[in-house]
Amino acid sequence: MTSAFPASNSADSAAGSSPAPASPAPVASFRDVSLAFDGTPVLRGVSFDVAPGEFVCLTGRSGSGKSTLLRLAAGLLAPGSGAVDVTEDTAFGFQDSRLVPWERLWRNVTLGMRGSRAELRAVAERALRAVQLDGRADDWPAELSGGQAQRVSLARALVREPRLLLLDEPFGALDALTRLDMQDLLAGLRASHGWSVLMVTHDVAEAVRLADRALVLADGRIGAELDIDRTRLDRHGRPADHAALEDRLRDALR
Repeated sequence: MTSAFPASNSADSAAGSSPAPASPAPVASFRDVSLAFDGTPVLRGVSFDVAPGEFVCLTGRSGSGKSTLLRLAAGLLAPGSGAVDVTEDTAFGFQDSRLVPWERLWRNVTLGMRGSRAELRAVAERALRAVQLDGRADDWPAELSGGQAQRVSLARALVREPRLLLLDEPFGALDALTRLDMQDLLAGLRASHGWSVLMVTHDVAEAVRLADRALVLADGRIGAELDIDRTRLDRHGRPADHAALEDRLRDALR
């Protein structure tokens, strides 16, 4: 009798089946990272990953190790023990935009890049247009407000086409309204360019507004982790939903 459901040869079945897709490699990986300055521990066995396209905020009290982690990711420091593995395609943004005062904006945007004057200027003008500074390529840094200077800093990151953007409290010195505008700009650029972001912030509301995940550092360790359903929050979140997440993050900081 012939079965209506003939058995498959097991070898053929195994060969024909598709393996489960592997998770993409993280753009940043910290494995049991510890570091001390002058004998004082700053980081104690920190481990976490940043996935492709993920926005991770580091928050915590002053001295908890947030900026130290960011500098490890940027290669500005080496761990005392453990391993840090970060994509080479990174860009770094500081609270101070660090523009060169004697160079025009288009030169600041393309600092360190190779190409003809015309090519570099065209690249800079496109980036400045993307951060809403169209027509300002020939301005000097001294002509900018704090928020505009941070826009130039984002333009400088944009032209380098990073996979990972490292930000150390980039909006901390801005007034409240400008800060909200810059958060919106960063979120839009990240969405359109697919950046991963690792950002230090003291602002709980900022972390909830931008991040997919917030890590709370305390005494050099990750003391708490908050996952944020970014899609649901952005599309359907009510003020009460934001407030509830902010409260949870504040509780973790106490």
